[in-house]
Amino acid sequence: MEVVTPSPEAIVAFARGITGGQGTELKLLAGQASTRRYHRVRTNGSPLTCIVMELPQEDRSSAESTYPFLNVQRFLGRGGYPVPKVLKVALSAGMIGLDDLGDQTLELALVANGHSDASVCDLYGKAIRLIGSLQQLGKTPDDTCVAFSRRFDFKLLRWELDHFREWLLIEDRGAALTAAESAVIETSFDQIAQELAAQPPVLVHRDFQSRNLMVVPGTSSTELRVLDFQDALLGPRIYDIVALLRDSYVELSSSQIAELIQSFCEQSGSSYDTTRRLFMIQTAQRKLKDAGRFVFIDRKRGNPGFLPCIPLSLKYVAEALAELPEFSDLWTVLSRHLPELRI
Repeated sequence: MEVVTPSPEAIVAFARGITGGQGTELKLLAGQASTRRYHRVRTNGSPLTCIVMELPQEDRSSAESTYPFLNVQRFLGRGGYPVPKVLKVALSAGMIGLDDLGDQTLELALVANGHSDASVCDLYGKAIRLIGSLQQLGKTPDDTCVAFSRRFDFKLLRWELDHFREWLLIEDRGAALTAAESAVIETSFDQIAQELAAQPPVLVHRDFQSRNLMVVPGTSSTELRVLDFQDALLGPRIYDIVALLRDSYVELSSSQIAELIQSFCEQSGSSYDTTRRLFMIQTAQRKLKDAGRFVFIDRKRGNPGFLPCIPLSLKYVAEALAELPEFSDLWTVLSRHLPELRI
């Protein structure tokens, strides 16, 4: 399939259809793991700038009503959830116009504040409340929203663990597993996926981390806006808390983690001990998947930018397994092949 990329002139013209103005300043924003690209266009109209999302070729034949980004955005927006506004849509041309939320992610806001306890308490407290709001919103399912037709079931959770085994353990590290080691991994991965899949499902963002949370000025204080929500689905209530607190880009202290888990428990009315155990199991699953995914993105998409995040991801796994004695055999086996797990 021939890939047709919108020209700079087409992107500017599309933006002027939103904002007016005669300016032509176009800036490609730093990308993450997405196959989409984002441009900030300054036309000096009203508003001065907007964001143009450039879609991959395979997305351009989608129906607007079912295109995941637009579909989930409509559901969240109707519920008052703080997501970007969609200003204009031209799927066949490969462009969606969004309001400009600026450049300050939660990650950058923490850096600007020196990772102080006060900034962590403030910003992460707001983020945890947004997770609670999302779960509350999900209590009223909408059959027209694609998020409610997808679920972190056993099959998906298990596939993500296999993704780790295939890409990090085998492809990247060249691990030659014995039959006994493979049996331990298979049994343990089944147990992890089964326990998580058995949790009552709530609405989950799926990638609720510091680079997907924008810090914007509010009327009286900073507020957060949520990006990258198109993969939302039903899953364990702890999933987004793990994505937030076991971020691949921001490392929190053990005391901060404990305090923030406690805050989530108080908000949700759940037991700390039960929640912490589930947090550790989900951490092991999520961060093993992340480590494998980072290799996949390098090998298959030619983007090595996430490889430096692997050591921190595996550190999180080791810290989680240290609190889960029932998975000591898994920790022993993986540690033979991954020195990052030896703490």
